[in-house]
Amino acid sequence: MPDVPDLDELLHAAVGAVGGTERPGQVTMAKAVERAVEREEHLLVQAGTGTGKSLAYLVPAIAHAMRTGKPAVIATATLALQAQIVDRDLPRIAEALAPLVGRRPTFALVKGRANYLCQHKLVGGFPEDDDDALLSMGSVDRERGRLGDEVVRLRDWAELTESGDRDELVPGVSNRAWRQVSVSAHECLGSKCPMVGECFVELSREAAKEVDIIVTNHSFMAIDAFEGRFMLPEHDLLIVDEAHELTDRITSTITDELTSGSVSVAARRAGKGEAAARLAETTELLEEALAELPEGKLTALPERLVTTLSLVRDAAHAAQSEIKPDKGAELDGAKQMALAAVDDVHDTAARVLEERELDVVWISQDQRRGPVLRVAPMSVAMLVRDKIFEDRTVVLTSATLELGGSFDSVAGTIGLRGQGSPRWEGLDVGSPFDYPQQAIAYVASHLPPPGRDGASPAVFDEIEALVRAAGGRALGLFSSRRAAEAATEEMRSRLADAGITVLCQGDDQTPTLVRTFASDATTCLFGTMSLWQGVDVPGTACQLVIIDRIPFPRPDDPLSSARTEAISRMGGNGFMAVSATHAALRLAQGAGRLIRRGDDRGVVAFLDSRMISARYAGFLQTSLPPFWPTTDRALVLQALERLDQIAPEVLPVVEPGARGLGGAPLVTPTRGDVPVARSPRTAVTGGHAWTDDQDEELRDGVAAGITVEELAEHLELAPDLVTARINQLELA
Repeated sequence: MPDVPDLDELLHAAVGAVGGTERPGQVTMAKAVERAVEREEHLLVQAGTGTGKSLAYLVPAIAHAMRTGKPAVIATATLALQAQIVDRDLPRIAEALAPLVGRRPTFALVKGRANYLCQHKLVGGFPEDDDDALLSMGSVDRERGRLGDEVVRLRDWAELTESGDRDELVPGVSNRAWRQVSVSAHECLGSKCPMVGECFVELSREAAKEVDIIVTNHSFMAIDAFEGRFMLPEHDLLIVDEAHELTDRITSTITDELTSGSVSVAARRAGKGEAAARLAETTELLEEALAELPEGKLTALPERLVTTLSLVRDAAHAAQSEIKPDKGAELDGAKQMALAAVDDVHDTAARVLEERELDVVWISQDQRRGPVLRVAPMSVAMLVRDKIFEDRTVVLTSATLELGGSFDSVAGTIGLRGQGSPRWEGLDVGSPFDYPQQAIAYVASHLPPPGRDGASPAVFDEIEALVRAAGGRALGLFSSRRAAEAATEEMRSRLADAGITVLCQGDDQTPTLVRTFASDATTCLFGTMSLWQGVDVPGTACQLVIIDRIPFPRPDDPLSSARTEAISRMGGNGFMAVSATHAALRLAQGAGRLIRRGDDRGVVAFLDSRMISARYAGFLQTSLPPFWPTTDRALVLQALERLDQIAPEVLPVVEPGARGLGGAPLVTPTRGDVPVARSPRTAVTGGHAWTDDQDEELRDGVAAGITVEELAEHLELAPDLVTARINQLELA
């Protein structure tokens, strides 16, 4: 193994590479991570915004991987943070550490199968998605045309990409189009696929076996641990960033659902056999059984539902036997999709009928699919303890892990409390920011408490006034998609005269929307929960964060209500332990989107007067960064207008380039040590990301009459790449 310098030397080099300065909290955290690895004990670190926590765990993780020869795994909750680590942090850190450790540290991005193009599906190895088959019948010509255009674009891109990673495609495509070129893990043919040698997923995972750092997400990490699929290489260090999200992400991963539509699709894919016909006959029975049940938690399974689910389970079991290929027989895409659909139906029906002690079963309504039967565990604490914390050191970090001065609440949700819990340490390294000087926390106390009927005209008036004063520059965080969409529609109409653009989550892929927002001061971005965290827009592009209401879980949320009832039965305060804690974490994360650097300034505006009037207001306020508080509307509008007037240009935004196998960027264009923001015209051809300097050389060369072959030799690139770029720049 290479001789690795001590942590102080490595950290100093890494911080210099990203253009930062060492901060006491960052150094403290890095040494705590190193100590936890040496002691083989777990660590919870609360690291406030500005600490530089990604460097504080990446550097000791790289050092550990290079000393032991085993990779370290980094798991995040959001795509935004994943992209930041892979596209921005790791390339610069690796470059800086290479002279010190004797080689360039390596890294890879590992995702679920559905995030990649499927080569076999691209050549017709799988049947068309059921929803899209209906669409292609001509019921909605405009949508059909849009879908066709997107699929053509995807097929063109498939000829260029080296990674097949959906996030490389900018702008993105609809989920409907993406399903035409991808498959789920259950639908994949695995080693029996005729194109397994060209599979983007398999090539990516093979590449990941040889790297120092593997970046993935909470859900993928959980599936790997719980289901024993061994998709991640053997490792003895796991770092969980955005760890406040871990229990929710794991719960979501192991939540199952059943609808009459899913049974119908499974029966149709199963073919025309007797068992498939039996399964099809249960579709209407299930639809009727679910339709008569009210939305919400089922405290007991009604007799009719039990009978119907038994019929579904048994019919699905028979269909499994009927369509399962004989041993040694070839398995095609259509049969594998059928097996995946039937397996899901069978397993979900069987799970609900088991009535496991910790499982919660409920009915929810979906506009498109009708009633949905869902089942999820009330608590994942013991599962996390047994599957995540065994046989490796785990470091969990976030800006919001400590509530009420203690880590106990979060630790309890992940199995680190109670009899038999493993050893762990909690550490708060603070934040370097001067929050009272940098930001205002404004509560619009004159507004009425929010109701269930959506935002009132007074709330829209408040949003308009705030956004106009800020000149755009606003991130709107809403408690529901409906609220975000309503505000977007209203503000687009009201602010058209001011030249302010309002984007809404769902208009495109979230990373694309965030980059657009960050690159234009007159643009606002409105959205819901996934924007409350992981969005990192430093500088003057975001000087106003609007939070429409306290983000309590819905009173009828099945899991929250079940947890509340369980705590109350044990004599605790269920509301404070579940609802208030949930809201406090969300508020802290949402408010944390504002101040990302030491020179950032701005306002967090709460449009919910309960932030100062309710009995629990103090608990919520103490969860926030210590901004300067006020209810003075005129003062806040003046402050926003002043900030808009003196604001320098927004910071340049680096567009994602092509990814190689393993997900690492193929090229990170730089000037000196600073990444170069590509202009909108800059593109990727054949996996090569062109810099501005290379484009200038092309222009000069073409103008001077130099041949493509000579230009290719000069640039050390293949002639076809040079030709493609010349055509893109319209120089031919």
